Amino acid sequence: MKPILSSIGRRLLQRRDFLADLGCGLGGIALASLLTEQGLADDGKPWRPTIRSESPLAARPPHFPPRVKRIVQIFCSGACSHLDTWDYKPSLIERDGQAMPGGDKLVTFQGANGGLAKSPYVFRQRGQCGKYTSDLLPRLGACVDEMCFIHSMTAKSNTHGPAESQMNTGFTMEGFPSMGAWVGYALGTDNRDLPAFVAIPDPRGVPQIGPANWSNGFLPAVFQGTAFNADKPIPNLARPARLTPRSERDASDFLKLLNDEHLKRNPDDTELSARIASYELAARMQLSASEAGDLARETKTVHNLYGTTHKNPLLAGFARNCLLARRLLERGVRFVQIFNGAYAMGEGVGNWDGHRQLKIDYDRHGPILDRPAAALLTDLKSRGMLDDTLLVWSTEFGRMPTFQKGAQGRDHNPKGFTVWLAGAGVKKPYSHGATDEFGHQAVEKVATIYDFHATILHLMGLHHDRLTFYHNGNERRLTDVHGTVIKDILDPVA
Repeated sequence: MKPILSSIGRRLLQRRDFLADLGCGLGGIALASLLTEQGLADDGKPWRPTIRSESPLAARPPHFPPRVKRIVQIFCSGACSHLDTWDYKPSLIERDGQAMPGGDKLVTFQGANGGLAKSPYVFRQRGQCGKYTSDLLPRLGACVDEMCFIHSMTAKSNTHGPAESQMNTGFTMEGFPSMGAWVGYALGTDNRDLPAFVAIPDPRGVPQIGPANWSNGFLPAVFQGTAFNADKPIPNLARPARLTPRSERDASDFLKLLNDEHLKRNPDDTELSARIASYELAARMQLSASEAGDLARETKTVHNLYGTTHKNPLLAGFARNCLLARRLLERGVRFVQIFNGAYAMGEGVGNWDGHRQLKIDYDRHGPILDRPAAALLTDLKSRGMLDDTLLVWSTEFGRMPTFQKGAQGRDHNPKGFTVWLAGAGVKKPYSHGATDEFGHQAVEKVATIYDFHATILHLMGLHHDRLTFYHNGNERRLTDVHGTVIKDILDPVA
């Protein structure tokens, strides 16, 4: 007669074997729990960091060992043309003025297109790698050996506001947390005396959707970016002259006592905890922010490198912002966002939206960006900071390989454009993906903004698909339900 139970089943009926197996199982459960708590096990489940209400910006461990400790992002507002900066297209030169194949069927943002138009700027080989970049940004071009280009980026919208929102928050709709806010939420900061996330608007003003670019969205309010620049420091930090240091300290201590008692009775009030944390941070920033923003402490050599005293006041102002960014990174700020270009001055005047007269506009904008941004990259490298800092350059979308009908500028193009990174964790010099022969559409190793964000979070030691915040019945994340890490651009050591 065949046995009713298998050999494994009969073994479980033996008391000693059953208890031995049970003991091993409990040990495995305990080990898995410990690994998960320490971020060493990827179980695929949503991961929400524990935020202490009394110290919401306290440093928190990443999911796995990071290559990057801090990020500085330069965002060119208005959609800087990839075809006049980074994406060299010989076919565009050869067929200048000819009709674009299928171009008569294109419907773009502002209407009809004319013929193919070569860049008004000459492309030259630069660096040891011989990468072609244009004469519009020669100083940045000289840094190509440090850069990792993604030439196949795509966006979801061809309208500035939604595209700007997607590049900086992951969503075309406003109201979602920015990338800097997500990083602060996940990791906090090792620095106690400055914000975890600082946004530095252009001297000319703010980008099209303004503070939505550095918003906390539905994350606790404490993770919103703090906005200030070199020429407009954080207001109201100085102690009123009528207050003595002792009276200010006594008032602060008493206020802290009241706040702590109130917070005990309302432990889930994130607005309250954020307000308390921001006031306490503001008190500490009375000294630290003033010191960080004191550019006079820098040498003349450094000021000359950035161009902070340049005769062009806009170049000098942006240079001071880039130098401020480096000083903030040195002092432990986790995420710094620098904006180049503003919308208050109109289309193309103060931003990269070159519809009508691209060369006239770009001749004005190029020098403002070029020298200070190249100086920032060079300065970070000379100080050894690129070993654990990631510099990101991006814009909201690209521009068409044609000039608009009746104009000397390019229309919007979200189908293919360039972004680049430099510093920790990425290959250098390196180029990933490609657009077609005219630079119209991404055709090789096509990348999305979701992939871009997933890769940046990966370099910070974070799983983009696990970092979540529960909001209105959804586990929200920076990459929504999309995104794949672009492993091709990662340094093999990463």
